Amino acid sequence: MDSATLQDVLHGSAIPSDPSQATHRALAEHLDQTDPLARFRAEFHIPRKSDVIPPAAAAPSDADAPCIYLCGHSLGLQPKLTARLVTEELETWSRRGVLGHFAHPHARPWVTVDENVTGKLAGVVGAHTSEVAVMGTLTANIHLLFASFYTPTAQRHKILIEQKAFPSDHYAVASHLEWHGLSAKDSLVLISADDDVHRTDPTDPLLTTAHILRTIDKHAHDAALLFLPGVQYYTGQAFDIKTITAYAHSKGLVVGWDLAHAAGNIPLELHDWGVDFAAWCSYKYLNSGPGSISGIFVHDKHSSPTTTTTTTPASTPPSFRPRLSGWWGHDKSTRFTMDTTQPFRPLPGAPGYQLSNPSVLDTTAHLASLTLFAQATPTAIFTKSARLTSYLYHLLTSPALFGERGGSSSAPVFRIITPATPASRGAQLSIQFLGSGSRAQDTLDKVHAYLEQRGVVADKREPDVMRVAPAPLYVSFVDVWEFARVFREALGAVGGWVEGEGGK
Repeated sequence: MDSATLQDVLHGSAIPSDPSQATHRALAEHLDQTDPLARFRAEFHIPRKSDVIPPAAAAPSDADAPCIYLCGHSLGLQPKLTARLVTEELETWSRRGVLGHFAHPHARPWVTVDENVTGKLAGVVGAHTSEVAVMGTLTANIHLLFASFYTPTAQRHKILIEQKAFPSDHYAVASHLEWHGLSAKDSLVLISADDDVHRTDPTDPLLTTAHILRTIDKHAHDAALLFLPGVQYYTGQAFDIKTITAYAHSKGLVVGWDLAHAAGNIPLELHDWGVDFAAWCSYKYLNSGPGSISGIFVHDKHSSPTTTTTTTPASTPPSFRPRLSGWWGHDKSTRFTMDTTQPFRPLPGAPGYQLSNPSVLDTTAHLASLTLFAQATPTAIFTKSARLTSYLYHLLTSPALFGERGGSSSAPVFRIITPATPASRGAQLSIQFLGSGSRAQDTLDKVHAYLEQRGVVADKREPDVMRVAPAPLYVSFVDVWEFARVFREALGAVGGWVEGEGGK
């Protein structure tokens, strides 16, 4: 990214007239000083460097300083509000017991605890409140949605997914084929970049929209469902959900999305884009705690049971999309009558897919984070995210820091496999280390270890990728600059960098 492009991304005023100064710390400090969301950093618990460095490592001189946390794509940091809200629920439980379901001292009765978050969550994913529900965990929800939306016939039975899908998605999809007596060999289509005849770089792992659409065309006559990630977990590529959904619909496919790495990370308009269904977790960019409650989206066009009237017999089964049902998805007006002689009547919308009452502690932790999202607003969060990651991309591709060839005068040591265009990614950048044999993985392991010992939290994915994601609510521009500095040091320490003058 050249200085003119960076200036445009960062909204103009912060780029010095001398392009070489774009890698200096002073620019990062200026960006933090003018950041309208800077105050939200103080709303999170940021671990100290001494908290995150390996036990055997020597303590750095600034051990009490906040760490550089770039792992929000895996687990977001804890909002300070979380402890207060969760403690209130624990105290309510201890003092009121079962009565907390209906008489709550903080006006959050447990019987409707999910309603505290669905409105805020709908704003994050671009949905009507009736189209979202908080429930269960991600893979369990994928299974529930597939049970409702995957209805194969002899003519249309194939499911299209990406070849590099997250393993849990792959396992879940394959199990539904088996459940229906089908085989992956005949009914599972893996969309692979290696099959893209228009690809110019044989090592490029990205899936182009055009290649996805061509694959849909190829299988349109016998495909039933398309299921893709909003953001690919390994490369960080964000897919064109709007275009892909519309095209697949035009060919008669049902379209679902795994938004684990997209919810809270990129702008979403699930209702307007006509997405049929989607599921996501809340512990990454939504900062709701490890293994916390998941969320689903079901478009309103699918989710309204047949309307009954005062003359409709109560015993008349309503017409609704088939699903695996549970009592928490049943009509609230008769949920607690426990009358199993009457048919299941799902709540309108996504809540009709709920099975059991949601975990109060998980949902309350979710509320804490979504409260901050609502205060900051999703639009402002995604705008800052684009600026942060573009700045990081600029630093990592800057000849002033890393030379002309990605860290080496002879052969590149690393490259960024995430798209360069901000619209085609979220917060995450995936740094791929290069080299023949075991060299790439060896460099990855050594660089990652160097970063860990200096209080930098990132993660690695075998065999050769390190993922970094500056989450906009708690990561600063100086954090990003410091990461680039330490990363440059790490390459030098492992013998992988010889060029560049460095920032100041």
